[in-house]
Amino acid sequence: MSTETPTTGAVDAPTAIRERDLQAQERPEDELIMHLERDQFVAETSRPVPRAPLSARAIAGLWALRVFVVLVSLMVIYTFVEQLR
Repeated sequence: MSTETPTTGAVDAPTAIRERDLQAQERPEDELIMHLERDQFVAETSRPVPRAPLSARAIAGLWALRVFVVLVSLMVIYTFVEQLR
């Protein structure tokens, strides 16, 4: 999605401000990662990420989503097998 005006090619002020804010939020490590060699980059990005702390409500929601996906998958498999007959 481009916010440039068709005649001048200039970017509107709110978009430019948002882009600057996003750039300011980048971590200094992100700049350094761009200059790593391939094996250094792989070693740095293959570190495990710690588990995010979730509320009981979020955990219940994720489990409900898992159950839903399994049920829908079983329904699709059943429909496919029934159509083969």
